[in-house]
Amino acid sequence: MLAKRSLVAAAVVSVSVFGACSTRTLETVPTPNAAAVNLCCGDSAMGVALRIAADYREPTITTRRFTHEQFWSAVLPVATYAEFKVDEVGKSLHGRPLRTITIGTGRDTVLLWSQMHGDESTATMALADIVRWFANTRAESRDDALRERIMKGVTLVFLPMLNPDGAEVFQRENAVGVDINRDARRLSTPEAQALKALHDRLKPKFGFNLHDQNARTRVGRDGVQAAIALLAPAHDASRGYNDVRSRARLVASTLATSFQTELPNRVAKYDDTFNPRAFGDLIQQWGTSTVLIESGALPGDPQKQRLRALHVAALISVFDALATGAWSSANPDTYETLLFNTGGASDLLVLGGSLVLPGSAPARVDLAINYDDAVARTGGRVREVGDLAGVVAIDTIRVDGLFLHPDASTVTRASAGVLLPIGAPAVLHVRRGADAVSEFVRTIGGSTRN
Repeated sequence: MLAKRSLVAAAVVSVSVFGACSTRTLETVPTPNAAAVNLCCGDSAMGVALRIAADYREPTITTRRFTHEQFWSAVLPVATYAEFKVDEVGKSLHGRPLRTITIGTGRDTVLLWSQMHGDESTATMALADIVRWFANTRAESRDDALRERIMKGVTLVFLPMLNPDGAEVFQRENAVGVDINRDARRLSTPEAQALKALHDRLKPKFGFNLHDQNARTRVGRDGVQAAIALLAPAHDASRGYNDVRSRARLVASTLATSFQTELPNRVAKYDDTFNPRAFGDLIQQWGTSTVLIESGALPGDPQKQRLRALHVAALISVFDALATGAWSSANPDTYETLLFNTGGASDLLVLGGSLVLPGSAPARVDLAINYDDAVARTGGRVREVGDLAGVVAIDTIRVDGLFLHPDASTVTRASAGVLLPIGAPAVLHVRRGADAVSEFVRTIGGSTRN
């Protein structure tokens, strides 16, 4: 069996089992091939874990949109063959089975649930890869000591794709339109009922609430696009720290250290206002030290394959810290000093140009553009036009002294003249002059990713 092959007798060794590697810059490496996610780092633990992410990547899942059937068709045979415990813990509104995979026999139970929002799939991809690693699908021995240390130290319970009906159509809510993460108090949905019952039965010491956040979120007011946000949720409206939340803060600090190794300046802290309807907050209140991990976005990562690999690496590293107790010596300030997420940004600002509509004099205006898919940066639409100096955006293009000629698909022709509607497809041809046949410079929008 795969699991038996991987779990040969091995002495429990220290964290030095992780090897060292040279540093590479994350954002200069293309994706999604295996070499692209086999990145290295200054922290040896993350270096080995990123190598694991590349080696054990589930090959049938290559984009962030996939179905319940596709996921379990890939993962269930691996988990079954490896003799991991697989349980059906409920069904979705449309009857799709909600399953857990249990790995390890350690004293402390760790519960991870993903994709309770159907269009937030980064961590689900990572869990598929992690199952393959624990199953040792490559029949290698070099990670045996690490695997055994984790599996002896903790009991991991994965509940992937809690909202399979939402995932089927890639929407946030479940089939009846309920946000499952706002159903922790009322428990109206079968998915929320299943998660609550599972928590009550397991009484886990640690929990991980795995999500994706808006790609327009930044690190602080003036920071770059946030790749990861972490939260040790409040357990009540006071936002104070009891023992449960204090443990969660140390685990969040452990994760922050790992993520920041590869994502300097791109790790933020999520708003900790207590929400009495949300699972993370209530599970913290119910006695499980819980950490929220939000996957944002990275430039040049339209299917979140780099973030997938980083999730694999950070989770394996934190599993080891939980198994060995290393989490308890983390510095809480590592978490507390993270800048908060800040939203409200546009995707793209085009500054300094003059807009030319047929039949009208050029107008000195800026344009803000938002994408229909802010992660893949496709489907740009005009959001705002005018004096946008000081407006915040993820990216900015300066076209000082140049002229913006909207494409025919961008404008609307009315009896009184040509209009540029807000919400129109944003395709702008940049030229040297106001004349439509003046020297062409570039096109912003359309099939280009700006």
